[in-house]
Order: sequence, then C-alpha cells, then structure tokens
Amino acid sequence: MPASLAISRIGQIALSASDLDRATAFYRDVLGMKFLFSAPPGMSFFECGGVRLLIGGPEAGGGAQAATTLFYFVPDIRDAARVLTERGVAFDRDPIMIAKLADREVWLAEFKDSEGNSAALMSEVPLAN
Repeated sequence: MPASLAISRIGQIALSASDLDRATAFYRDVLGMKFLFSAPPGMSFFECGGVRLLIGGPEAGGGAQAATTLFYFVPDIRDAARVLTERGVAFDRDPIMIAKLADREVWLAEFKDSEGNSAALMSEVPLAN
C-alpha cells in the first residue's frame, strides 16, 4: 500500500533580495503587507492573503539571481519528509526548526523538484501552553 501524503496548500513563497532592508521596507511600507517576523540568516516574513511571503537577503542565499521557492504546508513535516524520501526525493538536510515564535515553531525541509527547482515542506508546530 502506498504511503499517504497530505499536501494541503502552498504555505509560503520565497523571493530573493540583494538588499534585505530595502526589500523589507518595500513590502511593508510600499505594498503595505503585514510584517510577521525576521529570522536568521537574513529573512523577513510577511502575510499576503493567507500565503506567507519570505524575502531572503544575501545571507539566506538571495541576491543577484532571481529565485523562487514553493513551500508546501504539511501537518507533520517529519512524516511527509519520510514519505517523499521513500518516493526518491533527496532532501538538502533533515527537517529543521528555523524560528520559535511565541505560540509555535516553524519547521522546513528543502529539496529540488524533478527539474532542479527549489521546493520545501513547511510545518508549524503549536507550542504547548
């Protein structure tokens, strides 16, 4: 029996920026997107109609080349990564926590699609109160 996989929606899109401060100001102040949080190395996060936008500066691999990454929201990142690994997907590394917020942890697991495009699984784990 094939393992199940529950990709439910695109949770985040990443864009590169050569100047993170300038890009953060543009998305926040010019476009009026709700600024959510910053995380190392060199990332700013915004809310845009239910999809999170990540702006990555040079420290996060952003910069001169245009790069877009689709982030697929999954309820259990470790289980989803295991299923995809069984299906032949090679992850850059095991799932990692990239941010611990007041009410949740944000986890990522990055990989390439069949054409070499960047993609990632993402999961938000609520913190116990």
